[in-house]
Amino acid sequence: MSHRLRRQILERLSDHGVASPNALADALDEPLGNVSYHVRILRELGCVELVRTEPRRGALEHFYRATLSPWIDDEQWARLPVAFRRTTFARTLAADLEAAAQAGREGGFDGPEAHLSRTQLTLDEHGRIQLTALLDHTLDAAQRIHSESAARLPERAPDAPPTIATELVIIHVGHQMN
Repeated sequence: MSHRLRRQILERLSDHGVASPNALADALDEPLGNVSYHVRILRELGCVELVRTEPRRGALEHFYRATLSPWIDDEQWARLPVAFRRTTFARTLAADLEAAAQAGREGGFDGPEAHLSRTQLTLDEHGRIQLTALLDHTLDAAQRIHSESAARLPERAPDAPPTIATELVIIHVGHQMN
């Protein structure tokens, strides 16, 4: 849900410009607390920026705008022509594989934290939905870990170990079986 709500917030800000969490909560029919939390996460990730504040009932209302275009959601992706989806997927996969190959040439897989696995699964429709939700949850968790790590950076001691640039690629492909 959180991945989907962040995407909806970015889409709304991209389509309508500047908005406050209060206005976003009304437009998306979501609780203000949830929207405020996800706007804060998006701000920490550099996806939205604060553009102004206005006094409202003894408090300050914050207004944000998107700093990047939202990604395409599953429904939008499904509406695109198959040829476009195949070409886009192929280009993205080629770029990701080249980045992984470059990382391998530069020692990126030398450490114990490196991970590469491939698992073949046979899923019914319910299983596919569950796996998609799990991958959304995994991406949300990775983004949260990134945000928490970024928040700790200013507090690092001068002799702390260097930060590590990492890249997470999640690929889930499927084909129908007879």
